[in-house]
Amino acid sequence: MQRFIPINREDDLSKPISIQDCLPEGHLARYIVEVVESIDLSNFEQHYAGRGSEAYPPSLLLQLFIYAYATGIFSTRKIERATYDIIPFRYIACNLHPDHDTLAKFRKRFKKEFEEVFVQVLRVAKETGIAQFGKIKVAVDGTKIHANASRHSAMSYAHAEKIEAQIKDEVLKLMELAKKAENIPEGMVVPDEIKRREDRLASIAEAKVKIEARAKERFEQEQAEYAAKVQARRDKEEATGKKARGKEPTPPVAGPDPKDQVNLTDEESRIMLQSGGSGFEQCYNAQAAVDVDSLLIVTLSVTQDANDKKQIEPTLEQLKELPKDIAQPEQLLADTGYCSEHNVKSCETAQIEPMIASKREQHHTPVLERFADDPPALQADATPMERMKHRLKTREGRKTYAKRKQTVEPVFGIIKGVMGFRQFLTRGLENVRNEWNLVCLAWNLKRMAALRP
Repeated sequence: MQRFIPINREDDLSKPISIQDCLPEGHLARYIVEVVESIDLSNFEQHYAGRGSEAYPPSLLLQLFIYAYATGIFSTRKIERATYDIIPFRYIACNLHPDHDTLAKFRKRFKKEFEEVFVQVLRVAKETGIAQFGKIKVAVDGTKIHANASRHSAMSYAHAEKIEAQIKDEVLKLMELAKKAENIPEGMVVPDEIKRREDRLASIAEAKVKIEARAKERFEQEQAEYAAKVQARRDKEEATGKKARGKEPTPPVAGPDPKDQVNLTDEESRIMLQSGGSGFEQCYNAQAAVDVDSLLIVTLSVTQDANDKKQIEPTLEQLKELPKDIAQPEQLLADTGYCSEHNVKSCETAQIEPMIASKREQHHTPVLERFADDPPALQADATPMERMKHRLKTREGRKTYAKRKQTVEPVFGIIKGVMGFRQFLTRGLENVRNEWNLVCLAWNLKRMAALRP
């Protein structure tokens, strides 16, 4: 005869249950609450005037967001629902239920304060022995994350002019139809049709203005670069007394390119090529510098540039701003997308040793190359790029650079694959940077929870 555990829904579910007892001691929600309550949130609190109805404590809302992002819930409506349905959320919210509007305003309202919390969490990691920091090695990389906009909402300058001419022609025909007041198709309201097209023309005109403004900004930058190249060429000719080899620099062309685009949903996002051959999508380029030993993110940013070459200097500035008691980076690891003479010099100027690949790595390096002896010593007058290339060829350099792939790429892989963050919910560069800060905060606390003694 089969034997089963007896159940009685009437009695068993009517017994009082403590949410505290439902969570094990080492649960991530408990850890997030513990860390957030240990840091200073006075900068959040001073934004509340103290008038009107009582507000939810900033610590509670911040804890909810961090746990939500760490567990793959990003929508404020879903977070609100989770405070009813999911025990860890009920624990964090103390059985309160902040509505989605309150949560959305909190996420949008505090930007600088989230950055300060990010640094305070790094300090907690050091003080609790989770990360040693001090003189650290950081691996830098970027990943494309979808914007909250479709690439099909993007409009090129050439297409805008084509559609603009077509709609203007339609408006003229509709006005002629209205004058004659005959042969009007059944169901057509001519004034409504004209109004709809005039609104569309206004949107197209606005899009064209934005494309032209971007083109002007780009032209000014390209003009400055062109003038610098021409001057460098002249200086070289004067120094050597010979005509410089190679083609003359090509002057930039003013005005928008026919392929220049703007997205009508999120104008600050850009069309970017996705890795893995998945084509072009409307994206932002999210950057992070990760501590090689602890895999904690120490700096972060979001850029509209699809290319990573211009991201070394902003990263160096952020590393410089880190408190000295938290981190003093001594080596920077990056892939070939960051390699340039200027970036290598910038690292050396910042007294950080660059370890940036100058060419794509082979997937299967021959065994003898992996165990090859160090190359001969360089001449004393070697350039910064030559010194870096030599350093990467040494046994120690190869061993150090090999840590790059197992540092920053797994972090992005877990953020996208495990935490499920593949698309921003907010729009606009400033809001997106704020959201990326929350994502990195969630990763750091998730990682710290796994590393704690």
